[in-house]
Amino acid sequence: MQRQHAPYRADVVGSFLRPDAIKQARLQFASGEIDAGQLRAVENDAIRHVVEQQCACGLHVVTDGEFRRAWWHFDFFDGLQGVERYDSNQGIQFNGVQTKAHGVRVTGKLAFGDHPMLEDFRYLKSISGNAQPKMTIPSPSVLHFRGGRKDIDATVYPELDAYFDDLATTWRDAIHAFYEAGCRYLQLDDTVWAYLCSDDQRRQITERGDDADQLARTYARVLNKALEGKPEDLTIGLHVCRGNFRSTWISEGGYEPVAEVLFGSVNVDAFFLEYDNDRSGDFAPLRFVRPGKQQVVLGLITTKNGELENPEGVKARLEEAAQYVSKEQICLSPQCGFASTEEGNSLTETQQWDKVRLVTQIADEVW
Repeated sequence: MQRQHAPYRADVVGSFLRPDAIKQARLQFASGEIDAGQLRAVENDAIRHVVEQQCACGLHVVTDGEFRRAWWHFDFFDGLQGVERYDSNQGIQFNGVQTKAHGVRVTGKLAFGDHPMLEDFRYLKSISGNAQPKMTIPSPSVLHFRGGRKDIDATVYPELDAYFDDLATTWRDAIHAFYEAGCRYLQLDDTVWAYLCSDDQRRQITERGDDADQLARTYARVLNKALEGKPEDLTIGLHVCRGNFRSTWISEGGYEPVAEVLFGSVNVDAFFLEYDNDRSGDFAPLRFVRPGKQQVVLGLITTKNGELENPEGVKARLEEAAQYVSKEQICLSPQCGFASTEEGNSLTETQQWDKVRLVTQIADEVW
């Protein structure tokens, strides 16, 4: 039951704690002490090292740790045509803490263009050796959800149908551009599906004049349009996240409110699902996962603290999940990245790698 292709029985979501060399170089770059080329050289060295560490932990898949980014999503949005980042009145509110005050708005026609992250992937591929390089980018729904209508210029998109069409086309072009750059494993990171599972978030959605169930259908349609024409040898996963900033979170609630639409109709190859605590709900929604090709990568190892899980407890949860979806369709990963933003979560690098080794150890024993 071992898998020789993505997603792997032992997989990762993407981001890793930024090493001190990266943090120092970013400060030096911001103050003008070093230039962009010197910063990139420091990043290159750190990425080579993090790739080696992933392989040393027994992974067959590697990422660049998102080391060139400050945020898991804004840096990608910055590279799109028609998108503008701005300083907002307040940051994104997590459980007891706020992020830096940034936002994005659509000020022109959306397009992918010659995105700078294509070169980031090419570098990762060049140093990945025998491991498979995975690229992570935000899902299209993330660009729409937080600002909604108010952050889309009405003179550019007077009707949202045209906006959603261009949103899908932009991501379809991104998928094919990364494929042309050599990417065969692409992950779309998506907090929105988890928000649509949260009673509190659904209340806020209603208060701003949207319908949560309709948004779910719209986002499913956008994703499927973006996936049209996907090459057969390209694996695309969708990571559903409840928020991850300095070990805090935004939403809570099981997947049941969106399970039938998400698992039953979105045509990705794999779902990366957070299942590291009670906020995630039970495994019953997995009954909607379609038999066959689609994989479910269960995030049973938390990245929010350094306490190492009991392997036998994780194995028991895998067996519990197998009551709803075939074990052949199940893989294992950490629940999220270790540093969705450059600040990182509340654990040490040693604890981070212990978690990754635990994932590979359990996967080897189970499969």
